[in-house]
Amino acid sequence: MGFVFSLFPVGTSAQGETIYVVPVEKTVEKGLFAFLERAVSEAEADGASAIIFDVNTPGGAVDAAGEIGKLFTTTDIRTIAFVNKQALSAGAFISLNADEIYMVPGAVMGSAAVIDQSGNAADKKAQSYWLAAMKSAAEESGRDPLYAEAMANDEVDLPEYGAGKGELLTLTTDQALEVGYSDGTVSNLDHLIETLGYQDPVIKNVEESFAEKLARFITHPVVVPILLSIGSLGLVLELYSPGFGIPGFMGISSLLLFFYGHLVAGLAGYEAIILFVIGLGLIILELFVPGGIAGIIGFIAVIGSFFLASGNIVHMGISLLIALILSVLVSILMVKVLGKKVKFFRKIILTDSTSTDSGYVSNKTRNDLVGVEGVTITALRPAGTVKVGDERLDVVSEGGFIQKDKKVKIVKAEGSRIVVREIIE
Repeated sequence: MGFVFSLFPVGTSAQGETIYVVPVEKTVEKGLFAFLERAVSEAEADGASAIIFDVNTPGGAVDAAGEIGKLFTTTDIRTIAFVNKQALSAGAFISLNADEIYMVPGAVMGSAAVIDQSGNAADKKAQSYWLAAMKSAAEESGRDPLYAEAMANDEVDLPEYGAGKGELLTLTTDQALEVGYSDGTVSNLDHLIETLGYQDPVIKNVEESFAEKLARFITHPVVVPILLSIGSLGLVLELYSPGFGIPGFMGISSLLLFFYGHLVAGLAGYEAIILFVIGLGLIILELFVPGGIAGIIGFIAVIGSFFLASGNIVHMGISLLIALILSVLVSILMVKVLGKKVKFFRKIILTDSTSTDSGYVSNKTRNDLVGVEGVTITALRPAGTVKVGDERLDVVSEGGFIQKDKKVKIVKAEGSRIVVREIIE
């Protein structure tokens, strides 16, 4: 790092050099790292003199930022972070790993606290790691680590830069230039190239492919639990509906998108997909071969495939938990609320019930027997048998014990329950 920079310092003239311009936009995640890795590899293969990273990001995942920072520091090509609006949180860390930083008027850099997926401060271990990483990035690039520390630690008191205790440091363009965190202020990309000392360079803009854009979207921390929720809910609904329909298609499509995105982003290998297919096959096998073992192994394999495809075990665990909770809540909603109102759900949810009003009876009520007399052919204790005409009936006595060969009258008939009373002569 810095080799080409030593040959072409600011103000010198370098004609015909190749400069790559690579956008660093939106959320920082593993999909972005995969794209930047490809861009750097292309620049190295092309013998580029410099890579300008056009930075405009609110931040993102710490682990992805760490890998991007390492990518910047391990290439021999001159790297320039062009802060074209904002480089916050992980974006500030990424910029600090570049050889040089230039900012446009009105740009900001800093506010690099570590938070979890719930928006709360991360644990002390994660904060300690991130603080050390920020300071190290500043030191490696010859910048005062105090300001990098203030970006990540609100205990650092720098009121002159609007960051007293309890506040994170965010540097404006002028402040960054003053403390040495910016090498200059430029109005646009052309102005930056001119300032760097390049004359008539070959500019190559590297854009994300459709597959990379899709992978970045799919691997976003917010999108992952949504895909898993749709996938699990669709498969659960498919198990309760005949044939293969819309729920199953949605479930399979969501899970395929999950693995596709992680595969393109370089997070998952084919082994994760193979493990998922095996697990799903074992779960389906459990439907035809009862016993539980195949189902349990299949479930473990499916869960394992998700973790194998993830670049962050903690995030995947949280995503699976969210997916499980959402699936349960949506299932309850569909059964309790939508089951009788929406035609589609009426097809997959049993809402019919058998009732007497509808013509369904579990046993025929013998109201015609009420008032008819008969003779007990067994003792009633209180249940027994009586003979009415040529018919034998199972009955119960209205009161207590009735001896054999006693006259009785049927006083009530409720379905299969026939109640008799002894006739006292």
